[in-house]
Amino acid sequence: MDNKESLRQHLSRLEKHLMQPEVRRSPAELRKLLAEEFVEFGSSGQVYDRKSIIEALSIESPFTCSIEDFSVVSLSPQLALVTYRAVCSENDNESSVHSLRSSIWRQVDGEWQMVFHQGTPTSAR
Repeated sequence: MDNKESLRQHLSRLEKHLMQPEVRRSPAELRKLLAEEFVEFGSSGQVYDRKSIIEALSIESPFTCSIEDFSVVSLSPQLALVTYRAVCSENDNESSVHSLRSSIWRQVDGEWQMVFHQGTPTSAR
């Protein structure tokens, strides 16, 4: 990425892309976006590796999410920490789930992959 703002925009697009139901149900797409050693600490308290998250997402109910307070901190030229608030709801349910999210993205051979993600439940603002 040329500068901080373009990195922020690029990683924001990738985070939003990962929230799309068609991406979440696509093992091929997820393998491109999630690093081999990917780990997630889910908002449920469960720990997932790459294989288990791909399996879990294949049967997940569709939902919509919005992102607020998106921020990127460059940890090195090829490593970035992303933090944001997410407000999500299942498509057939009007109640929303609020969470604080953090991801670590690593660039390898020009492509960014997520190596870590954590969701922490929170109340609405």
